[in-house]
Amino acid sequence: MSSYSRVALVTGSNKGIGFAIARELCRQFSGDVVLTARDPDRGQAAVKQLQAEGLSPRFHQLDIDDPQSIRALRDFLRKEYGGLNVLVNNAGIAFKVNDPTPFDVQAEKTLKTNFFATRNVCTELLPIMKPHGRVVNISSLQGSRALDGCSEELQEKFHSAALTEEDLVDLMKKFVEDARNEVHEREGWPSSAYGVSKLGVTVLSRILARRLDEKREGDRILLNACCPGWVKTDMAGDQGTRTPEEGADTPVYLALLPPDATEPQGQLVRDRVVQPW
Repeated sequence: MSSYSRVALVTGSNKGIGFAIARELCRQFSGDVVLTARDPDRGQAAVKQLQAEGLSPRFHQLDIDDPQSIRALRDFLRKEYGGLNVLVNNAGIAFKVNDPTPFDVQAEKTLKTNFFATRNVCTELLPIMKPHGRVVNISSLQGSRALDGCSEELQEKFHSAALTEEDLVDLMKKFVEDARNEVHEREGWPSSAYGVSKLGVTVLSRILARRLDEKREGDRILLNACCPGWVKTDMAGDQGTRTPEEGADTPVYLALLPPDATEPQGQLVRDRVVQPW
C-alpha cells in the first residue's frame, strides 16, 4: 500500500466560493486540503482564518495564468503525495456588467483565464490523478445560455460527439479573434465573454471525461462541470442570491462522490442534479 496521504486541491480558494469549498473539504475530506491563491499573502491569510476555525489546510501558490506556476504545483503534489485525489478548478474572472473595458479585451482576458488556463491546469494535473479521483470544473448556466445564443451552426459543433479538444480550442480562439475584429455577432456568437468561457469549460469537461473513460477505464476517475448558482462574491457582487456556502454544496458533493460511483460523468450539474445539455 502507498504511504502517501490523500490530497484535495482547490484553485482560487482564498475567497468566495473557492474558500467555502476549501473549508467544507477540510471538514469532510479524509486527507489534506491544499488551498491555493495567486497572491501568497492572501492565501496565507485565508489559511489562518480556517486555522482559527480549528481546520488544517495547507497552502501552495498558484497562478493558473502562469504555466510555470501550474507545473510547480504539479511537481509539489507528485513529490508530497504521489499524485492527486481531488481537483476543484474554481479560479476564474468576470467583468462587471457595466465595466467600460472594450468587449474584445474582455473576451481575450476572460477566455485566457476561465478557459485556456483551466485547460492548462487539467493538462498538467489530470495525468497525476489517482484511481477514483474526482475532478470538478466550476462552470455556469451562463454557459448554457451562451450556447442558446449561438448560431445553429455553432450549436451543432458544440453538441457534436465528434468534437475534439483541439477543435474546441480552435472555436474558443475564433471567438476571441472574432471579438477583436468586431464580427463576433455576425459570426454567430453571443455578446457574453463570460458565458462563452463557461460554455468552453462545460464542453471541455465532457471531452476530458470521455478521454478518461477511454484511457483510464479501470481507474473510475469522475470529471464533471457544475454551476454553483448566483453567489454573493466579489465577482457577482451583492446581487447574488446564494451564500458562498450554498454555492459550495454541489462542487463539494461532486468532489466527494463515493469510490464506487460511476456517474455523473462529463455532465453539467446544478443543485446536485444533472442539467440537460
